[in-house]
Amino acid sequence: MNSLLRFARLVDGLNARIGAVLIWLILAAVVISAGNAIVRKALDVSSNALLEAQWYLFSAVFMLGAGYVLLRNAHVRIDFISGRLSARARNVIDIVGILVFLFPLCYLMAVLAWPLFVGAWVSGEMSSNAGGLIRWPLYLLVPLGFALLALQGAAELVKRVAFLTGAGPDVLGHHQVAAHQETEEHAAPANKEAR
Repeated sequence: MNSLLRFARLVDGLNARIGAVLIWLILAAVVISAGNAIVRKALDVSSNALLEAQWYLFSAVFMLGAGYVLLRNAHVRIDFISGRLSARARNVIDIVGILVFLFPLCYLMAVLAWPLFVGAWVSGEMSSNAGGLIRWPLYLLVPLGFALLALQGAAELVKRVAFLTGAGPDVLGHHQVAAHQETEEHAAPANKEAR
């Protein structure tokens, strides 16, 4: 179980780093959007490439951030029901959800999206808009995003099983989620100092 928990920590760290980068992509999308709007209004000049760059950045945040959302337990959940369940029941429901819904969805989406990416890569597909961007980076976001989500799902599965077997804490407990995140944030600087 210890090696599986180490794997879960590595995946958690990967998605946490990706989440930190995605925050900057949101800022970049806002700056590009505002700059494009100002230039369009003030100088009557517009750029399809800049418009598409906004969409690409938003798509990257949405697709690549799914694993981070699952890590932070910030995904949609029916709290008024799950809050009334025992910790064991919540973890069992999550295990079933990961195995029955999350993994098959990630697999299906990655398998269906991969040929679209390869086709766009091979053909050098470009946007149909004048001055638009190449399309393959956009298509790559789908299988990559679902792969990151599946990895985080595997890490969450390990943590749920660890709790049920007594080898780990309940990361789903409402008060423990905040404590777990706080512990991670305080441990990060300490780990850097120890190196």
